[in-house]
Amino acid sequence: MDKLQAMTVFVAVAEAQSFAGAARRLAMSPPAVTRAITALEERLQVKLLQRTTRLVRVTDAGQRYLEDAKRILADVDEADEAAAGINAEPAGHLAVTAPAQFGKLYVMPGIVDYLQRYPAMSVTAMFVDRVVNLLEEGMDVGIRIGELPDSSLRALRVGQVRPVVCAAPEYLKRHAAPNHPSELAGHALIAAGGLSAGPDWRFGSGADALSVRVQPRLVTTTIDAAIEAAVLGLGLTRLLSYQVALYLASGQLQTVLNRHEPPPVPIHVLHREGRYASAKVRSFVDLIAERLKREARWL
Repeated sequence: MDKLQAMTVFVAVAEAQSFAGAARRLAMSPPAVTRAITALEERLQVKLLQRTTRLVRVTDAGQRYLEDAKRILADVDEADEAAAGINAEPAGHLAVTAPAQFGKLYVMPGIVDYLQRYPAMSVTAMFVDRVVNLLEEGMDVGIRIGELPDSSLRALRVGQVRPVVCAAPEYLKRHAAPNHPSELAGHALIAAGGLSAGPDWRFGSGADALSVRVQPRLVTTTIDAAIEAAVLGLGLTRLLSYQVALYLASGQLQTVLNRHEPPPVPIHVLHREGRYASAKVRSFVDLIAERLKREARWL
């Protein structure tokens, strides 16, 4: 097995944290993957992977080698694409991550469109409500909602969403709608993972910014559960505008405290490739960015 192929096998095992997972991804037999890693470690005279009965973890030396291997393989792919031409048809595998509900509502239609356009592509979609490290978790493209820390990732801003407080009309008939954030103490509050899960809800901006300590009557681990509780009339919840857009449009929920909304939250499409993106990444980023910029239901 040549060095590039051995690197490819190592990267697949490291990203999947599994020999069997890497074998499926590479269409190889598990014993062949094991032999490739053993031969690579023997050639380098260093332990790259720590094996347990349940998981495969990268060692410190393996992490350094992983970063170099990914860079080298990306450079090789770029060289191949440059030789084949900039308009080469995307082929291969793409890993995409996004927040759970945003991914379901707005990214998945783009993935389906992408796969229908490019039959030589396959995609893994990881929709989770946490910050995913694209490099460590083997993701090619990420859609992130929120301010971005400084990093080496390429970022394209495609829109923004608003934090909103809302409740069912039935609840607002029983309880006077708050006119100021300080009045939230007199209401039943519903908090979900992420935006509203902390003890403080922030409002306004600049000189008008304020923070209100809240005591929710209900805390849920999912956005859907918080929305359902609000629709059923339990109380007020604070979510992002895209998460409740359909419920606001149907009249099942109504916003309050609109004059005290904090600044909008940006949406970015991120990718981790270097000097220029591969055809598969470039084509997906272009497609999803165009779709998200057109989509206005969450604004």
